[in-house]
Amino acid sequence: MMNMGERLRELRLRRKISQEEVARNIGITRSAYSHYEINNRQPVYDTLIKLAVFFDVSLDYIIGGTQHRDPLGHSSPDSRELLNLFRSMNQEQRQKSLTLISDFMHQEDSG
Repeated sequence: MMNMGERLRELRLRRKISQEEVARNIGITRSAYSHYEINNRQPVYDTLIKLAVFFDVSLDYIIGGTQHRDPLGHSSPDSRELLNLFRSMNQEQRQKSLTLISDFMHQEDSG
């Protein structure tokens, strides 16, 4: 079974991107990311989430648990479409969308 560093390296190489590109996309230094790949350091929880989102895999997959990369298992087409839209948004758009969805759900509950 692969350890976390090996998984991260595999995911990065599969995308044919540099450590610098991964680091820039998740908001850390290249040096910090390189330590994750060689298992010198463990990322904090927030960074693990950013890595899972960036590589489109589950947290369990990154930390070496499951062998499946799909974060949603066998999700419906609607779920995948929503997730893809969400991933394409910037942070402000994500927050507004979550607020709208939450407001909509609360209106449905009370109405």
